[in-house]
Amino acid sequence: MSLSFAENIEGPQDPGLPLIIVNPKSAGGSTKNRWSQLAADMRAHFGPFTVAFTKAGGDGAILARKFVENGRRFIIACGGDGTINEVANGILESGIDAELGVLPAGTGGDFRRSLGLSASPREAAKQLRNGRTEKIDVGRAGFIGKDGEKTGRFFVNIASFGLSASINQRVKAKGEFAWIPSETVRGRTKFALSTIQEVLETNFRTIKVSLDGAEAYTLNTINFCICNARYFGGGMMIAPEANLCDGRFDLINIGDINTARIMLNGYRLYSGSHLEMPEVKAKRVERIEVEPLSETESIDIEIDGELPGRLPAVFEIVPKALNVRVPNTK
Repeated sequence: MSLSFAENIEGPQDPGLPLIIVNPKSAGGSTKNRWSQLAADMRAHFGPFTVAFTKAGGDGAILARKFVENGRRFIIACGGDGTINEVANGILESGIDAELGVLPAGTGGDFRRSLGLSASPREAAKQLRNGRTEKIDVGRAGFIGKDGEKTGRFFVNIASFGLSASINQRVKAKGEFAWIPSETVRGRTKFALSTIQEVLETNFRTIKVSLDGAEAYTLNTINFCICNARYFGGGMMIAPEANLCDGRFDLINIGDINTARIMLNGYRLYSGSHLEMPEVKAKRVERIEVEPLSETESIDIEIDGELPGRLPAVFEIVPKALNVRVPNTK
């Protein structure tokens, strides 16, 4: 373990114990302030554990991979969906059959919803202790990174572009919502206000798409979602029929739709009833290739709550690729 990471590690170094990778900056920095209580909730159910704190983006993946390669087999991500994504990538990149756990502490909490985990850290800790292991599918995305080079990463939840990426960018940005200071707005409220502002400014994009190797065709989209799990955007049930273990993505496209109709039907995204709308199309696929219709257009993509790059991109399902601790409901 490099010294830069060793100084952020606390607790016993027994490889048989769970490791919790904590993003202290998650939930607008409140995770750092809440950590002592979160740790107490975990100890109440697990006893001793090791904890490692991230300092910057990408640390979660590096830490997870290093610890797995050094014998850890149960790695718990404490943070939001971006932290979960990093830890999952570290485990998957190691090629070792370790297990991912989730201790919710982020803004959106979308992946934990699909797992059936409680939003309460104390209850989630109990579910982790008494849970069972399930092998879930993951997505693999290849795209253009921010440096202009081809890159890729795995994702466990949802990849998307269009309105969702713009909303996510606004959620992460510092600024104000009309007269409301951004630091006073968090969680679902921040997603909702960001959605309203982006919807008022949105226009459809025209893209070129190929599904499962078929001939490419053009498509208008307000929001294009490649879903492994059900939720995104702080609780929107974008893919109500998605299954983490079926070996396929649920592809959801919200097509050309006017602003008024989006505003009037936004509530449907939380119940999953938006699939009944004629502008919304759903399809189950294993591979998606997509690019802007115009080579000069730049379309950012969102992957598990982060904005790592842009189109063109290829998305492929990787069946039964990751062990995850889920609540034992049997």
